[in-house]
Amino acid sequence: MSSNPLARTPRWANNLALLLAGALQTLTLSPWEWWWVGPLSAALIVFAALPLAARHLFLAGWMTGLGLFASSVTWIYISISEHGNTSIPIAVTLMGLFVAGLALVHGLAFWFWGKLAKHSQARRLILFPAVWVLADWIRGWLLTGFPWSYLGTAHVDGPLAGWAPVIGVHGITLMVIATGAALYGLYWLIRSRQSTRAAIVGACTLAIWLAGPILNRIQWTEVSEDTLSFATMQGNIPQQMKWDPDFLRDQLVIYLGLTEDDWSRDIILWPETAIPITQDQAGPIIEHIQSKLGENSTLISGIPWYTYSADREDYTFHNSIMAIGEQGEGVYHKQKLVPFGEYVPLEQWLRGIIGFFDLPMSSFSAGPQYQAPLSAGEARLTPAICYEVAYPDFVAMNARRGNMLVTISNDGWFGDSIGPHQHLQMARMRALETGRYMLRGTNNGVTAVIDQKGQITGRIPQFERSVMDGEIRTVSGNTPFMLTGSWPVLTLVAILIVFVRERVIPTSPFPLEGEGLGRGGRG
Repeated sequence: MSSNPLARTPRWANNLALLLAGALQTLTLSPWEWWWVGPLSAALIVFAALPLAARHLFLAGWMTGLGLFASSVTWIYISISEHGNTSIPIAVTLMGLFVAGLALVHGLAFWFWGKLAKHSQARRLILFPAVWVLADWIRGWLLTGFPWSYLGTAHVDGPLAGWAPVIGVHGITLMVIATGAALYGLYWLIRSRQSTRAAIVGACTLAIWLAGPILNRIQWTEVSEDTLSFATMQGNIPQQMKWDPDFLRDQLVIYLGLTEDDWSRDIILWPETAIPITQDQAGPIIEHIQSKLGENSTLISGIPWYTYSADREDYTFHNSIMAIGEQGEGVYHKQKLVPFGEYVPLEQWLRGIIGFFDLPMSSFSAGPQYQAPLSAGEARLTPAICYEVAYPDFVAMNARRGNMLVTISNDGWFGDSIGPHQHLQMARMRALETGRYMLRGTNNGVTAVIDQKGQITGRIPQFERSVMDGEIRTVSGNTPFMLTGSWPVLTLVAILIVFVRERVIPTSPFPLEGEGLGRGGRG
């Protein structure tokens, strides 16, 4: 008789359990932030997938990914339908294709998991966290990457937060998934009366979670005693009007009006493309801003940039951010572009088919690597424009050259959805990983200032036209994660994959389903 109740359930019920387990992970993200659901979701996935034959694991992984992405990235529908001028049937179809495509990464990862572990339940338990993190990393890199919905992000407010400056979000994800696998392992060990092994597994798992709050007390970076005054403006410009030629001047009037009482601040932040005309046409407005700024003030604003590229031997557009003022210096061109939003893959075939492939400002080019930070007096601002703040290693590498983080965005594309809340949560994780203060300016929310522990110290509510001012600090030094990135975690993943093989663990200490997975029970 099978020891796993799911081993004898109908195939559809098992797939439904995996779909549900994937969807549960969305509850760990903002606005819910139920971090404790993460290990439970991982345990349910292991419980449902472990008895399956290797040939069935691709579908198991795909169902898991389908549940995760169908629940966590629903905000994409708003961009496609409302702002892409796309009919509901086509928008639903494109949304479905996107979710199904993302889920393929998990499907292939689970298939790979089965090939590696073969029929050993012990190998499957050990390899599962490694394969999951490998899938996350590939998803954040392949085809520009989609580094969204990482389980570790939830722990910016969880007990594992202290690990973020040491091993980053992928390391925390590894711990969360390993905890789920350990819960399943404890279940088997206790059932088989292997109390010593159960105690060891339980103690090691508990130690990881208890170490988090201890590590969180360590100050990896040194916070300056001096403060800088700041003000950031949230214009709440309706997305439908953002690129309307008749409304471009009005947008500038709005931001100039919002800044009227704050021209003497050390740092003034306007959001992504707050200056909605290219720099070669914006000379008069830039000169006006310079005339209004205080002697020690710098205004940071998003602005489209049009310039000649020697590499491309042509003129190119960039989504950029620039510093204006006597104490300010620098221009940064966005490197991580949003597919279909800022550039169109296979442009020669897709342009003109539907409105979604012709969104305003969807012809940007990526900026060069290793760009210098922006200067604002003594502050060296490491910039990230919109989507870029989702990339942990990208932000950590760039943050080495700066002493403060600044990110601008226009989350108006996502409407009143969970997207902007998830975006803010990822920004908070980047501040925690780098031990740096972050100033975040958005068009319609959530505008916020975040401290070096990833905690919000001030914010403007969504969909309000308002100004937030206060004081912020620069930081010196680097966290361990800034020096190593995710490579220690990825190296551990590679070691597990290479060495946890049949010749190393030839048999399982746990009962198998029948004679062996794939040959008995449900196989």
